[in-house]
Amino acid sequence: MEIKKAETPDNISAGKPCILALEDGRTFRGLSFGADDSPNTALGELVFNTSMYGYQEIMTDPSYAGQIVTFTSPEIGNYGTNDNDMESRQIYARGMVVRHLSRRHSSWRAQQSLDRFLKDHGILGISDVDTRAITKHIRSKGAMRCAITTDIGENLNESLEAAVQKALNGPKMEGQNLTGEVTCPEPYTMGEGKYTVAVLDFGIKKNILNMLAASGLKLNIYPARTSSAAILESKPDGIFLSNGPGDPAACAEIIDELKPLIDSNIPIFGICLGHQLLSIALGARTYKLKFGHRGGNQPVKNLITGKVEVTSQNHGFAVDENGFPDSLDVTHINLNDKSIEGFKHKHLPIFAVQYHPEASPGPHDSNYLFEQFFHLIDTTQLARV
Repeated sequence: MEIKKAETPDNISAGKPCILALEDGRTFRGLSFGADDSPNTALGELVFNTSMYGYQEIMTDPSYAGQIVTFTSPEIGNYGTNDNDMESRQIYARGMVVRHLSRRHSSWRAQQSLDRFLKDHGILGISDVDTRAITKHIRSKGAMRCAITTDIGENLNESLEAAVQKALNGPKMEGQNLTGEVTCPEPYTMGEGKYTVAVLDFGIKKNILNMLAASGLKLNIYPARTSSAAILESKPDGIFLSNGPGDPAACAEIIDELKPLIDSNIPIFGICLGHQLLSIALGARTYKLKFGHRGGNQPVKNLITGKVEVTSQNHGFAVDENGFPDSLDVTHINLNDKSIEGFKHKHLPIFAVQYHPEASPGPHDSNYLFEQFFHLIDTTQLARV
């Protein structure tokens, strides 16, 4: 009996020849997906994420602005995409690198394929490449600029050289302030609660807002460059500094506006970029990690309780322990490299963490931090009565 070859449905692209080129000259050849209808090129910093699932949340996390994400999980796209798993209004990652793209998806929640999702958002991806080799290369050499391109001519060697040059022409992450690209255009409100919190949006994830609102807080969300005077004029009970992309040291104007907020004695909670900006405003420094922490399985030790939390993380910069201000106590450390993952002020109602307690995607070990913020606001208000 003749066995027929499985047919590929008309609406599923088989992919076109595609190149991933790194700035150090390393290249990988694969197949394109997503926005590949014409010769297309995506530029960004190449990083990797070790999460086993949550590719849609990762791609729509504004903290990935300026970056191309390599997924270490070998099978990506198998459960499709849907509107409810968006962490923001669009895809902010510049591109996507996967070992095997599932051309068919299966989930009762799915609304469309990952391939269609990237096409709709104008994002280029590359599949059928050795993501293990790419990840090991980044771990050895560090995160670096790269290019994904379908612009391939008849001479392959010339195309490979041109792709490397495109990567070299891309901007370095150091010195980039990307908050203006990802912040909300206008202030808005969300939730109802006992206390009102001013949220500075540096690229906030949807689930952070959901967790804050679920803690019993009314949220007034402001664009990243809102002045401290405008925030203080609204008389908030608390202030939240969100996650976001780019180099924290490049956000000088934002850091200057944080100083009056610190002096106001209003409780402040920072996450990720908010943690870094707050630390700089309090006298610390930041530095670029070799390849960053990105995934849903980073072990963090709470130095106050002694407990270890499995955390979701996405950051390429960290707070420097050298020259760390005496006014701050380190509260959390990363057990992989001992980098600072959290601090609190010794005298002011201020604390922050580097990781993502909203955990989408990721574990729920750190949800207590939202309750801790509410309690800090509550305690501060009672002390003023």
